Amino acid sequence: MEVGASDVHFHPKEKGALIQFRVDHRLYDAMWLPLMVCEKLLSHFKFLSGMDIGEKRRPQNGAMDMILYPRKLHLRLSTIPTPYHESLVVRILPQDETHTFKELFLYPSTANRLLQIVSCNSGLFMITGPTGSGKTTTMYSLLQTLSIKRHRRVLTIEDPIEKRNPDFIQMEVNEKAGLSYYEGFKAGLRHDPDILVVGEIRDEQTAQLAIRASMTGHLVVSTLHTGSTLECIPRLLEFGIPLHYIAQTLKGVATQRLVPLKCPYCKVCSLECLKRRSRRKLAVVEILAGLHLQKALNEPETLSIPGQSTIKDLILRAYALGYIQKETVEKELGLWNRETIQLEA
Repeated sequence: MEVGASDVHFHPKEKGALIQFRVDHRLYDAMWLPLMVCEKLLSHFKFLSGMDIGEKRRPQNGAMDMILYPRKLHLRLSTIPTPYHESLVVRILPQDETHTFKELFLYPSTANRLLQIVSCNSGLFMITGPTGSGKTTTMYSLLQTLSIKRHRRVLTIEDPIEKRNPDFIQMEVNEKAGLSYYEGFKAGLRHDPDILVVGEIRDEQTAQLAIRASMTGHLVVSTLHTGSTLECIPRLLEFGIPLHYIAQTLKGVATQRLVPLKCPYCKVCSLECLKRRSRRKLAVVEILAGLHLQKALNEPETLSIPGQSTIKDLILRAYALGYIQKETVEKELGLWNRETIQLEA
């Protein structure tokens, strides 16, 4: 926890398991566990997280809470079978971390632009990006600002609830009990929310309900897995939403990436160095709104909008300004030629 690990991996080998920690998207080897110790430890974690200890032939998911004083943690566990023995990954979700909204972004103007977009009382706002890009953190912090400073009632439907917040009303999806995103959405609409949050739009039913809610006086915030803001509109069309409904409700789309900042102390970013840095990653956010959004709606299949700052532009600018390293550009944009990076930066 000293270095802010986001995941713990139990990587199975023939005679044991390698324990690894993921810190800022990198895996670090921590220790080696003999097979007998590893199996006992996995069984213990499976028991505490509500999994079936005797089932080792199929994937399982579980969750548990723990306190490493003074920090409260929520752990999400996932096991899968391998030819050796089970592999376990533990996602660490701190419950007491507090980030002010403006501290999340590399470029200071981002926070003001996002708050301006969601200042309306109704409509649809989408946050997109790949897994691990910080969508949930941005969404929670944005909603916290709206709830406290603008006195908005926030109701969320999540699978699972990643961070409990006493200022929100939170529902957790439970398919076994019949509480799907769709059923939760219908119930939430009757609960008089100002802002209705859907963890992710996954199917046609949920997409249509989100559009309907945003047309009847609610601000709906949700996420999608897309690589850019422009890809959001075709995805909604794939869910069977008519283009004129999207044009009527969609207020803005934000796509983001988390980029590690260049270390001011060393070049290798050792674990000891990471302990001394409080701000190691910030979000770079591509925003589609206003006139650029209207142009995208007029041409939903377009791949670019003149004058629109893309993720690529923002990352290359961060590299040119010295905020990030070349390796970050290579990873995020797939540019493996140094001359190309220098030219575009």
